[in-house]
Amino acid sequence: MVRTVAGTEEGAATLGYEQARDELIEVVRRLEAGGTSLEDSLALWERGEELAKVCRRWLEGARARLDASLTRADAAGESAEGDATPEA
Repeated sequence: MVRTVAGTEEGAATLGYEQARDELIEVVRRLEAGGTSLEDSLALWERGEELAKVCRRWLEGARARLDASLTRADAAGESAEGDATPEA
């Protein structure tokens, strides 16, 4: 039988990025090692898909935060440039 840390999609959604990534690595390792029944392999695959979605959401969120931060920095830089008065 396949046992996971969270076990359900709702549980997977509460995992942090590092937890989901580490569990996904373990799922891949078990699938690559073979020796599991078809049913267990399918359960592992489904769990891996859930974990990959969690990781993707975390990475998309991080990307959005970086983009927002860069946009604010660009806007602040343009504002500071517009405030400067040319010296004669």
